[in-house]
Amino acid sequence: MLSVNGINQFYGGSHTLRDVTFEVPMGSCTVVLGRNGVGKTTLLKCLMGVLPVTSGTITFAEKNITGAPPHQRAWSGIAYVPQGREIFSQLSVEENLRVGLAGRQDGGRDIPGSVFEMFPVLKKMLGRRGGDLSGGQQQQLAIGRALCAAPRLLILDEPTEGIQPNIVHDIGDAIIRLNREQNVTVLLIEQKLAFAQRAGDYFRIMEKGRIVASGAMTGLDEKIINQHLAV
Repeated sequence: MLSVNGINQFYGGSHTLRDVTFEVPMGSCTVVLGRNGVGKTTLLKCLMGVLPVTSGTITFAEKNITGAPPHQRAWSGIAYVPQGREIFSQLSVEENLRVGLAGRQDGGRDIPGSVFEMFPVLKKMLGRRGGDLSGGQQQQLAIGRALCAAPRLLILDEPTEGIQPNIVHDIGDAIIRLNREQNVTVLLIEQKLAFAQRAGDYFRIMEKGRIVASGAMTGLDEKIINQHLAV
């Protein structure tokens, strides 16, 4: 579904992404792993068009989207949950969710009932300001907002960061349901290895702006973990 071929990106004088090439198969949950500062968030921003690439190509659903602006990528069926959630703190939960409807291809203006089935707490808090929610509730809101766009590909940047353990499990359940029951393809960055192994079908490991290891999640063994992920 998503094909990244030889992309490079520079930030000032730093070469942040170096010939990054990988695939996200349709219907899969693919997890990007790596130590801090290796370019994972930069990669996702390039995939969404928030940052430009210097060279290489990004193909989604057999269409070259390398030069497309973020809103066109959203309309093509890609939704993005950024690191830190970035909800609108002064808007209500309902208003935040309605922002996500702008990404729908079909022009729908109703919040999908599936969002509240996935995250019941959001229905109870529709009138509450986003900034008054807990960190875990804000993450659920950020994911719910992305789902309002009815995406074919959901991209998440560290969805468990700073979240209490019980909500981490709920978010994991939601991602697994979206992927396996609703056939939403998922690409996510994750630091919690147990979470990644539970949710993911495939892994891609980054070091110094490159993909240095990849494969089925069942093949992520201790040798690879110790070589590329241990700190």
